[in-house]
Amino acid sequence: MSGRFDWPALMAAGMRGLGLRPTEFWALTPAELAFLLGHGDGKLPMDRAGLDALAARFPDKVETGDG
Repeated sequence: MSGRFDWPALMAAGMRGLGLRPTEFWALTPAELAFLLGHGDGKLPMDRAGLDALAARFPDKVETGDG
């Protein structure tokens, strides 16, 4: 799932699986949700290598143009 989120699956995992309320789910960062779902190595806070890996996986998109 390169650079895209499977929102229905993530919402089901967060709200059904973890029992989060919608406001709690939407307040999470992707790294926090991944940690709660058991992904990653469990180190907190995220180190520089983890941040670089997350940035590479989900790069910022730069809008160009006059508008």
